[in-house]
Amino acid sequence: MSPRSNRTGRFAPSPTGSLHVGNLRTALLAWLFARSQGAPFLMRVEDLDTGRVRPGIEEEQLHDLAVIGLDWDGPVVRQSERRGLYADALARLEADGLIYPCWCTRAEIREAASAPHGELPEGAYPGTCRELSGAERAQREASGRPPALRLRAGAACVELEDRLLGSVTGTVDDFVVRRGDGAFAYNLAAVVDDAQQGVGEVVRGADLADSTPRQLHLARVLGLSEPAYAHVPLVLGPDGARLAKRHGAVTLAERAAGGETPADVRAWLARSVGLAEPGETPATTELLDRFDPHALPREPTVFGSGGER
Repeated sequence: MSPRSNRTGRFAPSPTGSLHVGNLRTALLAWLFARSQGAPFLMRVEDLDTGRVRPGIEEEQLHDLAVIGLDWDGPVVRQSERRGLYADALARLEADGLIYPCWCTRAEIREAASAPHGELPEGAYPGTCRELSGAERAQREASGRPPALRLRAGAACVELEDRLLGSVTGTVDDFVVRRGDGAFAYNLAAVVDDAQQGVGEVVRGADLADSTPRQLHLARVLGLSEPAYAHVPLVLGPDGARLAKRHGAVTLAERAAGGETPADVRAWLARSVGLAEPGETPATTELLDRFDPHALPREPTVFGSGGER
């Protein structure tokens, strides 16, 4: 199967909090993209950030996805059980001389990133620790602060064609692949997992579009397969910010407390992307028949107490 004929999809929530209607809509769209093309749909739990993982949330998330009508192929994959794969990828990068330690604090990075740095985009890491002298490195090692590990990206320019955003170009900074606390970074884990699981198309929220050039560059230097991408519009709160708990009843349980069924929530999700009319409660099979990725809205949806507007 050629890379572009593979449309295996996935949804990969982090079990740090309940899924809200924006998350559920992204999951539904990812499912529709894959299933409408007769492709497998996979479920992956991104639970590497153990300090933020909350007990019981994974089970709640999987339950919510199932009751709105989504299914997936094979067992649920958990990143916490795959650290060996990430360690192997990191070792390959180190063997190729593409990794260096970084002792910069968040404050130092913010200060350094605020200055202009040629080809790099605003806010990018400028490579402060990349070319340290022996004395400078020894000084930082003596501080006792464990370093993060960064990829030498060389300000690589990455171009891609997103199914919804169109042509996207990004310059890649030296991003973190392992944090100072020893945890593998999101970008490394996601790239390794997508390749190892055979994911052919990543459908996710538009807020993650900026990470795509980094992930494609990392896949290339590791010699891994590159998926296609479709970044879908977000659901926003009435204040125009990305939907969050502070915006009120935004989870399935909270909507249920107000008298809505999972079918009612699914109907709102469908209406918000033009797949249902007011008063309809279509099943997922009906949504599959109606789904056309080219007809999806390109702008965010505002979710308020009265629904979208």
